[in-house]
Amino acid sequence: MRSQTAYLSDDDLRNIPSYAISEAAHYLCIPRSTITYWVLGRPSAQDPTVRDPKPVIQKPQQAGRGLSFINLVELHVLDGLRRGFHMPLPKIRKALDYLMKKFPTPHPLVDRAFETDGVNLFIDELGHLINITEAGQLAIRECVKQYLQRVDRDASGLPRRLYPFTVKNLHSPPKTIVIDPDVSYGRPAIVRRGVATAMIAERLWAGESSTDLIKDYALKREEFDEAIRCELRSKAA
Repeated sequence: MRSQTAYLSDDDLRNIPSYAISEAAHYLCIPRSTITYWVLGRPSAQDPTVRDPKPVIQKPQQAGRGLSFINLVELHVLDGLRRGFHMPLPKIRKALDYLMKKFPTPHPLVDRAFETDGVNLFIDELGHLINITEAGQLAIRECVKQYLQRVDRDASGLPRRLYPFTVKNLHSPPKTIVIDPDVSYGRPAIVRRGVATAMIAERLWAGESSTDLIKDYALKREEFDEAIRCELRSKAA
């Protein structure tokens, strides 16, 4: 099976390491320890300087520990795969290894073809590793579909915008907050206004009233609430 997605140049904003692991954890509602494991592996019991097993997510070569926008989308999709059936990561890793043989691309989880044949291939392989019922397979597909619907793509099929969850237990959360490399330096922002959520929260925590901030930025009340909900995760961390 061939990839249907073009890939990014090193200087594309979407491929530049712009996010620390702690920021990714904040933006995506994923524990920092989980993201660290996914992108760095874990120290070997025999040699703490060796990471074992190998990372699931391939970072930009010049990144150090920095993550790119594409990495954020990969983490978002991987989180959806795990939540669909509460699957252990070693099983997901084996299924991903199989998927990468079918999709010879550096980022199979963000490949456009993953939305169709890729999801089915992944679940079929997972079925060989875990006894998944038909109902379980449907649950995975529906969960992954919900996550994939929160990614906008450009004409070449590459992710362009990500609408992160601020609450994950809603059936269909609104797309009020966006992460777009071309808006607010790639930090979460209000979709309709392009205002960084951190800017709104900082002013609120400095003592300004919500009424004044809503007026200043011409926000709707639900937009303001989503911005604060997004940033409260960081404050609580």
